Amino acid sequence: MRFFLRSRQFKIIVAVFCVVVILTASFGIFAKRMSPQTDIASTIAAPFKTLFSNVSNIIIDAFDNYSSGSRLSLENAELKAEIDALNKKIADYDELAQQNNFYKEYLGIKDTNPDFVFTDATVISRDTDDPFGAFTINCGSTSGISKYDPVITGAGLVGYITDVGLTSCKVTTILSPDITLGALDNRTQDSGIITGSLSFAQNGFCQFANLSRSCSVAVGDYIVTSGEGIFPEGLLIGSVNNIGINEKNNSIYAEVKPFAEIEELRTVMVITEFEGQGGIKVKGGN
Repeated sequence: MRFFLRSRQFKIIVAVFCVVVILTASFGIFAKRMSPQTDIASTIAAPFKTLFSNVSNIIIDAFDNYSSGSRLSLENAELKAEIDALNKKIADYDELAQQNNFYKEYLGIKDTNPDFVFTDATVISRDTDDPFGAFTINCGSTSGISKYDPVITGAGLVGYITDVGLTSCKVTTILSPDITLGALDNRTQDSGIITGSLSFAQNGFCQFANLSRSCSVAVGDYIVTSGEGIFPEGLLIGSVNNIGINEKNNSIYAEVKPFAEIEELRTVMVITEFEGQGGIKVKGGN
C-alpha cells in the first residue's frame, strides 16, 4: 500500500481531487451570495459537482482495486509458498524412494554375491564430448576404488573405472569400444565378447560379437558376463535386440540393449573386491 501512496498516479489523482474540491467549494459560496432568483452560479457549479463526484468515485475505485489487488497478490504468494513446499516434499519423497530402491538392489546383489565388496557412488558430471556416455562419480582412491574396478547398478553392468583421483573417478561405459569383455548367452551358453562402436552407441546399444555361425542366440536372450578378465561371472549386461552378420569376417553378432539405463544414471555401485579378481582384459590395458 505504501508504494501506491508514493506513486506518481496517486499524486496526480490527489491533485485533481483538490482542484475540484476548491472549485466546487468556491462556486458553492458564490452561489449562496447571489440572488435566489438566479441559478447561474448553480448552473456553473453543477459540472464541477459532477466532476467532484466522478473523481471521488475514481479514487474510491482505485483504492478498492489496489486493495483487491493486494489481497490477490498476498493470496498468490501464499499459494506459491504452499506449492513450493509440496514440490519439496515430492522431491524429498522421490529421493528417498530412489535411495530405498538403490539399497534394496544393493542388498539383493550382496545376498547373491557375498564375496562382492561395494562402494556406492553418485554421478556428479557427464563427459559431453564422449559419445559413449562416460561420466564421473564422487568417490575415488580414498574410498578404496582402483582402476578397472567394475561399475554396476541393480539392473546390470555399466562399465569400469578408467581414471582414479582421491575423491572422484571417471567411468567408461560398455558402449565404448575401449571395453572388451567376455560374455555368454544366458540361455544357450554361446560365448562371445561385448564391445562398443560409435554406430551402436548412437542408439544406446553395444555389440555381442565373435559368435559362432552355428550359435543359437535369439532376440530376447539375456547376455551376462562370463567371468573372464576384470569382471566377475554372471553380471547381467543386456538383452538381444537384433542379430546380424559382420561382412568383414562373416561372423555372427548380436545387438544388445544394456539393462542399465546409462544416460539416466544417478547412482552406481563400484565392485572393489570379488572372488577371482585380478585378470585384466581391456584394450590398451597394462
